[in-house]
Amino acid sequence: MARSLRGLVRGMLSLAFVMVGLLVATFALSSLSPVDPVLQMLGDHASASSYASTRHALGLDASLPQQFAGYVFRLAHGDLGISRSTGQPVREDLIRVFPATLELATLAMVVSAVVGIALGMLGAWRPRGVVDQMIRILSLFGNSVPVFWLGLLALCLFYARLHWTGGPGRIGDAFAYTIDMPSGLVLLDAWRSGEPGAFASAVSHLVLPVLVLAYNALGNVARLTRAAMLGELNKEYVTLARAKGAGEGRVLLRHVLPNVAGLLLTVLGLSYAGLLEGAVLTETVFAWPGLGRYLTTALFAADTPAILGGTLVIGTCFVFVNGVTDLLVRTFDPRLS
Repeated sequence: MARSLRGLVRGMLSLAFVMVGLLVATFALSSLSPVDPVLQMLGDHASASSYASTRHALGLDASLPQQFAGYVFRLAHGDLGISRSTGQPVREDLIRVFPATLELATLAMVVSAVVGIALGMLGAWRPRGVVDQMIRILSLFGNSVPVFWLGLLALCLFYARLHWTGGPGRIGDAFAYTIDMPSGLVLLDAWRSGEPGAFASAVSHLVLPVLVLAYNALGNVARLTRAAMLGELNKEYVTLARAKGAGEGRVLLRHVLPNVAGLLLTVLGLSYAGLLEGAVLTETVFAWPGLGRYLTTALFAADTPAILGGTLVIGTCFVFVNGVTDLLVRTFDPRLS
């Protein structure tokens, strides 16, 4: 128990140091940005007095340590600045767009986890067979194909030609302005709205971006699941289980899978964090109004507060997901405590 507690304390301290590093990194990005926030606000023809007063109001005439202290103080109070693209507080913008990214990444993670682990187990069941070779090719293809190209191809085929799925956006135009989205999760809000066809429309628009994003992560999950299970199949406890008459499927499910659960949790945690931060291209292709598309718009507009706010949210999610994954791994594998 004491050993587990020490491991938990070490993990929390490590997360705290990472968060401090993240704050320092985002502050350094804002300080080193070539875009002058004062000129961006006032324009190139601002007078010297207006420039000086605005610079003082923003605290840019203070020393770097004082600016960093002010930055941390504002963050502690939830102040991420004003977006120069939308004219709204960055915090409100992020609260509005982040649920869309969270929904998309979570559904993609569920699909990639279920399908990836199943394919990895299938490949380990008959290694170097025809099915195993096909799974390995499929996994390699998923890691190699650019997401934007796969997304455009899926839209052209399944939406424009076959009309099997919905197109860009989160829901059909007939429902976009008739249902409220208090939670920001289109499936939940469409279901609660009671509008006939709203939930089906939301599902139809989710299918392609979820599958495209999931396929990008599925390859790593399947490949690492297969490698982990093949590494366990040569151990003595597997030989003993086979000697007692256990079939290959039972050996994989009842004996090997629990022993590689810690590794699989690590892989899934890293994949999920990557999906949360890597949905930029998917959201752009499918016009998905999430954090990735918001950051893309901010980058094109040189909107520094929005860029830094979005970067901070993504970094915090990455740290949080990895921290939770570490705790789960320690729970499943006490040897790591």
